Amino acid sequence: METKERTVITIGATIQSSMEKVWECWSEPKHIVHWNNASPDWHTPKAENDLKVNGTFTYTMAARDGSMSFDFGGTYTKVEKFKRIEYIMNDGRKAKNDFQPLGDRVKVVVTFEAESENSIELQRGGWQAILDNFKQYVQSK
Repeated sequence: METKERTVITIGATIQSSMEKVWECWSEPKHIVHWNNASPDWHTPKAENDLKVNGTFTYTMAARDGSMSFDFGGTYTKVEKFKRIEYIMNDGRKAKNDFQPLGDRVKVVVTFEAESENSIELQRGGWQAILDNFKQYVQSK
């Protein structure tokens, strides 16, 4: 079986907050629906998350005008509370989220395999925008 090498993209943000609050906001659906969008014209009306090894997640991402929506999901392969989450997306790509304590801040680093439909720049920008929304959401709580 031949495997195709995928481009890996890394993004990050440093959040002025406790690790506990960052972890809670990252993993609980009641929070995910508030920050999981790349631009104001999109939102996440529904989120399900079973954060454990072999647990799954599904986030419904939708245009606010109702013109389109899609589900983003996957299965967790590794969960180390307050440290790392690894998962395989439903399309087979791998991703990981690292949480690094920095005193009264937390650095979140997201690494994911790129897909082939959109440019690397578009994917990096979209995922970074979502992470920036997460940072803003956590810091406003």
